[in-house]
Amino acid sequence: MWEFIQDQILGMKWLNALIGNMLSVLGFDKDSKITGSVQFFIYDVVKITVLLCVLIFLISYIQSFFPPERSRKIMGRFRGIGANIVGALLGTVTPFCSCSSIPIFMGFTSAGLPLGVTFSFLISSPMVDLGSLVLLISIFGLKIAVAYVVFGLLIAVAGGTMIEHLHMEDQIADFILNSNSSVDIEAPELTVKDRLIYSKDQVVVTLGKVFPYILVGVAIGALIHNWIPESWVESILGSSNPFGVFLATIVGTPMYADIFGTIPIAEALLSKGALLGTILSFMMAVTTLSLPSLIMLKKAIKPKLLGTFIAICVAGIIVVGYGFNVFQNLFI
Repeated sequence: MWEFIQDQILGMKWLNALIGNMLSVLGFDKDSKITGSVQFFIYDVVKITVLLCVLIFLISYIQSFFPPERSRKIMGRFRGIGANIVGALLGTVTPFCSCSSIPIFMGFTSAGLPLGVTFSFLISSPMVDLGSLVLLISIFGLKIAVAYVVFGLLIAVAGGTMIEHLHMEDQIADFILNSNSSVDIEAPELTVKDRLIYSKDQVVVTLGKVFPYILVGVAIGALIHNWIPESWVESILGSSNPFGVFLATIVGTPMYADIFGTIPIAEALLSKGALLGTILSFMMAVTTLSLPSLIMLKKAIKPKLLGTFIAICVAGIIVVGYGFNVFQNLFI
């Protein structure tokens, strides 16, 4: 039953077979690279878009119960590492990209929440969410998906805890520290209809933002899957290159996408022999440390704290990547 859910409902393998049959009927040579690329592109775009719309709707409905003010109150009840864990977990039900998370991070910080807690939120929000869990299950399976989310949360909690102990509150921009966002404003209670409308609107807005990256990601994945020789991928990102994780993390850091755009690339790389940890490091770096998000974050925090944040994230991602590579046989 679980294999059926993973392969046919989440993975939509029936759709892949249907698209292959339709291309054959239209006269495409099923053994050609062009046909393979077209089939990969159509299948992944449709699959990811359908799953994404369903997931955004469901997660947005959940998110409607956790507006920033309520989330601040929840996190304010905890202290120590427990607060970092709550901050990281709340990041899983927030917007899908790093740039969308920064305004919420700024609001939490100006409201007086501990700096480490807000950074745990900032790290986990783009890196791990409920949507990424389902999509990762659809492609990589349950064990890899759960492991990715667990290690992403560990990076978020550890990173926030380290920043908390460094006592870098003076590295927050003055306009945030002097903000009046800490005024307690009670959020209006939403009806079921309000939540449904909000969820629908989030589908439209979020899909509009991420769809171009899905197209680019799937196109790159189709190129890798059907045109890049397996030996090339193995030599760069396989076991023969001990610096593959480091390279993937550095290459992924300046890119801007979300996890939905990186999954098709990861899928194609894995099929070509790239190591699992190397692929996951690339995904984590792209989603957490994109150049546009770092530029936005630079407006909110000073260079010393920004550099510390980047160093902690890069180090955590690299450690997790090498860990996955060592224990890859346990997940595949």
